[in-house]
Amino acid sequence: MPPMLARTAPIVMLLCSNVFMTTAWYWHLKFEDRPLWLVIAVSWGIALFEYCLAVPANRWGSAVYSAAELKAIQEVVTLVVFAVFSAVYLGQKLSPMQGAGFALIAAGAWCVFNGAAKV
Repeated sequence: MPPMLARTAPIVMLLCSNVFMTTAWYWHLKFEDRPLWLVIAVSWGIALFEYCLAVPANRWGSAVYSAAELKAIQEVVTLVVFAVFSAVYLGQKLSPMQGAGFALIAAGAWCVFNGAAKV
């Protein structure tokens, strides 16, 4: 696999997997009248697609990223996907303090990438 593809494919796959997982976790908040068992079943079905992307993303990504780096990427991607989902689907914009909290988490990811000894 070309080096650029080896570095970007896992990130794109984690981005796509997080769209599925965020949807699985939060879609039902607009449908509180649905039975919990049904929400759980539908969410598991949605989450299956997340796993089909996240597992290979992490396996292939481990060729160029450490496990800590992959986790840091996943956390930042999760926050970005959640922020967009929350605003667009749920109609809940992030407050400045929530944005600051997410920025601190992103700063933690920066530390993981810049403070780790390369193996």
